[in-house]
Amino acid sequence: MGLFSAISEWKEAKYRKRVKEMEEAGKCPDCRGRGYNTLVNDFIPATYHCTGCDGSGRFEDWNKA
Repeated sequence: MGLFSAISEWKEAKYRKRVKEMEEAGKCPDCRGRGYNTLVNDFIPATYHCTGCDGSGRFEDWNKA
């Protein structure tokens, strides 16, 4: 269980660091300020509206959710 908790703590620290960096930049951490997310599935790229910030790309909108 020590390895599992160490990995979980590492992932959580990495996530908190990304959120802090995005907050300082004023960007949504989910889409990195683009307002959309891209998924490549079977060589076909698809663009999806970011649900975290409702497509605005702003941290303030993401933080409300």
